[in-house]
Amino acid sequence: MTLHLSAVTYRYAGAQRDALTDVDLELSAGSVVGVVGPNESGKSTLCLVASGLAPVVVGGQIRGSVTIDGRETVGMRPHELAQRCGILFQNAQAQLSGTASTVFEELAFGPRNLGLPLGTVIERVESSLEALGIAGLADRDPDRLSGGQAQLVALAAILTLGPDILILDEPTSQLDPQGTRLVGEALRRLAHEKRTAILIVEHKTALLDRLADRVIVIDEGRLIREGLSVDVLADPALVELGVEPPPRVRVRSALADAGLRTPGEVDALLAELAS
Repeated sequence: MTLHLSAVTYRYAGAQRDALTDVDLELSAGSVVGVVGPNESGKSTLCLVASGLAPVVVGGQIRGSVTIDGRETVGMRPHELAQRCGILFQNAQAQLSGTASTVFEELAFGPRNLGLPLGTVIERVESSLEALGIAGLADRDPDRLSGGQAQLVALAAILTLGPDILILDEPTSQLDPQGTRLVGEALRRLAHEKRTAILIVEHKTALLDRLADRVIVIDEGRLIREGLSVDVLADPALVELGVEPPPRVRVRSALADAGLRTPGEVDALLAELAS
């Protein structure tokens, strides 16, 4: 399944200026595209537009084309979009149904509404719990979760729907390093084993460095750079945008500035440490 944005310009209802301008993006099966940029640059808006929620649900005006496998998202109903494209917002707690008494029931809510057989629902719920390392939360009250736990549960609930495309807006913002690692590993498996296409906005560039095939940079609603993650995340210009480079870039720069290593020696050392 392929998500394609072509010359997309979007403006919120009542706004005086465009939130996105002439954005082109393609997300194919099994690929992971990271999104970085300064605050208020349009990253969250990109998620809304790419998922079809804008303008289908949130309104506004859009020009250009957003398609999933060649079909315009503006022609799809919300439940059709949800089955093809799952989205996780920054406020994960707001995505929980509020009707379930346990996390297990919360995760079963979506696939049950799709009319799936009970055995399939249970299998999907257990698989999602295991993938994110939260099986111990199955019997917990969803209203009594920490911010990080709620974020993992919301992501697990999306995974139970089995979407071919995942759009994630800061999915690890409330997670500690262990939770971030679990999410990264789960997303990597989804991309490699299930061929899920993933678009992920993330300020933790270390995660993108390990996970993303490509990275795009957005500033003032425009896509200003796109390329292989290894190249884009090493661009010194990112610092000027308030994007912190991943550890490998910071280490390389520090060692080179101190005259302790040549660039080639730094790369060899980092490769050895990563192996």
